[in-house]
Amino acid sequence: MSNAVEYELQGDIAVLKAQNPPVNALGYDVRIGLVAGIEQAEADGARAVLIYGDGRTYFAGADIREFGKPPREPLLTAVCERIESSPLLVVSSMHGTALGGGLEVAMSTHYRVAVASAKVGLPEVLLGILPGAGGTQRLPRLIGTQAALDMITTGRHVGAAEALELGVIDKINDGSPLENGLNYVRELLEQGAPRRVTSELPASEALDFDALYETILKKGRGQISPAVAMRAVQASVELPFAEGMKRERELFMELMATDQRQGLIHSFFSERAVSKLPELKGVEPRPVAAIGVIGGGTMGAGIATSALLAGLDVTLIEMNAEAAEAARGRIESNLTGALKRGKITAEKYDAMTGKALALSTDYSALGDVDLVVEAVFEEMSVKKDVFAKLDAACKPGAVLATNTSYLDVNEIATSTSRPKDVIGLHFFSPAHVMKLLEVVVADDTAPDVVATAFALGKKMGKISVRAGVCDGFIGNRILRHYRAAADHMILDGASPYQIDKALTDFGFAMGPYAVADLAGLDIGWAMRKRLAPTRDARERVPKYIDQICEAGHFGQKTGKGYYDYSGGKRGGVPNAEVMDLITAERAELGITPQDFTDADIVRRYMAAMVNEAARVVGEGIARRPLDVDMTFLFGYGFPRYYGGPLKWADLQGLPALLADIQAYAEKDPYFWQPAPLLEQLVAEGRTFDDLNKQASS
Repeated sequence: MSNAVEYELQGDIAVLKAQNPPVNALGYDVRIGLVAGIEQAEADGARAVLIYGDGRTYFAGADIREFGKPPREPLLTAVCERIESSPLLVVSSMHGTALGGGLEVAMSTHYRVAVASAKVGLPEVLLGILPGAGGTQRLPRLIGTQAALDMITTGRHVGAAEALELGVIDKINDGSPLENGLNYVRELLEQGAPRRVTSELPASEALDFDALYETILKKGRGQISPAVAMRAVQASVELPFAEGMKRERELFMELMATDQRQGLIHSFFSERAVSKLPELKGVEPRPVAAIGVIGGGTMGAGIATSALLAGLDVTLIEMNAEAAEAARGRIESNLTGALKRGKITAEKYDAMTGKALALSTDYSALGDVDLVVEAVFEEMSVKKDVFAKLDAACKPGAVLATNTSYLDVNEIATSTSRPKDVIGLHFFSPAHVMKLLEVVVADDTAPDVVATAFALGKKMGKISVRAGVCDGFIGNRILRHYRAAADHMILDGASPYQIDKALTDFGFAMGPYAVADLAGLDIGWAMRKRLAPTRDARERVPKYIDQICEAGHFGQKTGKGYYDYSGGKRGGVPNAEVMDLITAERAELGITPQDFTDADIVRRYMAAMVNEAARVVGEGIARRPLDVDMTFLFGYGFPRYYGGPLKWADLQGLPALLADIQAYAEKDPYFWQPAPLLEQLVAEGRTFDDLNKQASS
């Protein structure tokens, strides 16, 4: 018997207790232990077997330590078959989570009881694969085709109450997993309940699978695993169980061989690694119970909302009473949305908008806060004035954070007497929704201030990424570069609308020009004016964008930008005036428009993104390539199934990408200078992922 599964005979019930902390992952030792436990129970003459998990959960899924390694028998498929085929009555008692392989094990037992807080799910599509141990064959037989497709193609977690209603579990009872399980097994034995073998249940209802495939593929915006998983569910309807299992395995292996699976696995591990910084090992964060926010506009109100939802007290400073009340209205509107979605209760809403939230026009109200975030106008003189006031008003040890998107945090820190307490916390709008937080570490920032920033990000549910100081940090610096590549393509012959379509087809939720309209064209206009005095004469900067702004068209908020939003059309239609301005500028510059295919557009756009990202990593602004990847997954809508721009580059092949950049440089050597790090990696035959592994070793 494996140490990972403890066997005990309680009367005529054999109890198998999984003990593979922290989440009872279904590693080799657990699989061996389950099979051995079933065999021992049969040899001992038991009437039934109870399977449950020690600690905080039932089986939470596969053992991530085995990812990428050769499989070791028994495979989980064989384990499930052995459990299901046992002549004994086998019952699962579930608590915590039963996810992926965990739910597949549970479905191979004959009955299932769970506590009310338990959750179940088959999230494999989120890793670019599908349930590979019978999940696509057993779940439809239990709950029907449509309900099974909903769970499998979304990967969502299902609470116990819904799982009971669907038929995934048979009973809810609150108590310890052992107590619950033993009571339920005894009840079943007393009733003379038969073994109920899921694989022997009749196939579920047929649907229009071809139409569903197209619908699911479209909804996935290019991600293929949900649609392929649907085909496996289709096999459960159309084929006998054994043949359906073979089809599930074939489709599983097809997905295992895809780049998307590699990209999603990279995303999974990088999301967990991004906030683990060697420099913070053993460094304790400062306590944060109350924060201040300077400025109650869209960003400031969003930051305040995020803090309130994280259980923090908030003091928000505005210029006057009228502005303060407007800020309160924004925060209450944000929290009302959370209330309507069931994220908070009415009682919590009342507490957050009452005692937990204070508004003031006087900086002295910040005397007791532990951390303050400045979210005022993006102008250096304004920021420095605010920080001078914070320096005077805040208690010693309070963390002073700026939400600047571009500006030099080192310079901002000079307006205080305590630069070690100053840090950048770049939230993304809307701050209470967007998951990314760039933690911008200045030259003098104290290590415990960095630790405090990461602790705050975790408390707020953010994906926190460490960034160094430069214009735009990680995300916006790279954004400026690939947006420039798109602008160049427009001057050379593409249209904003072709570019937006090519990139949404690639997998982005929105194209760059639709995003610009959403954010407000005045933001980019202000940045271009700020950078104009130091701009290199060789830089190509289109004039038509500024002409759009000069006409008062800033995108969605004014009803017109690249797109025309009149008539209440949220997505807008192309603004005819834009192409007229572009055509005129091309003529003025003597440019003969060239044709770009969608593939050309994607390749140039991504090449520019990767090239600048390589500079950002090479200069140490991002410590690891995965920091760039997580910034773009969580802040810029990059398709998760590619893993991020630098994982995408690895999958495409760095030598070919560098060759393309060198070819583009023949026409524009200033913009397309290859990044030294990219050249180095190609010369050494290495990848960006090699640098990630090097950083974690």
